[in-house]
Amino acid sequence: MIILGIDPGLASIGYGVVKHNKGNNKLPFKCLECGLITTTPKLERPDRLKKINNDLSRLIKRHKPNVMAIENIYFFKNLKTAIPVSQASGVILLTAAKNKIPVFSFTPLQVKMTMTGFGRAEKKEIQKKIKKLLNPRKEQLRTDDVADALAVALTYAIKEA
Repeated sequence: MIILGIDPGLASIGYGVVKHNKGNNKLPFKCLECGLITTTPKLERPDRLKKINNDLSRLIKRHKPNVMAIENIYFFKNLKTAIPVSQASGVILLTAAKNKIPVFSFTPLQVKMTMTGFGRAEKKEIQKKIKKLLNPRKEQLRTDDVADALAVALTYAIKEA
């Protein structure tokens, strides 16, 4: 099974494509690709949303994921970012629907509990678990957005295993 994990945003969308080999106890998870979809504030918002759709569509075409796991954003420190991120999330969900990919949402608390067993885990603890399960290259976990996307994908894989 191939899982596309997404950490939504407008300027930076983290993604992680994880293959779950259910029958393989030695190597149950493999990172196929991870990275960022980025947009620039120089573009008007509709063009930024279009870029997200186009880049995500190419990623889906390349890996043909069975499911998408997305971090559910329900709390914003800054109201100015809430609407743009919600719009980007809508585009991400629409892209999944157009490609007939089921979507599963997880809150940050669910991800932390699944990955570490502790709902208030720090990002470093989650990244440590990602490294243990996926053994990604160091530069792949350079950004929190990529690590969050991989953690969301792994959360789906672990919960559905």
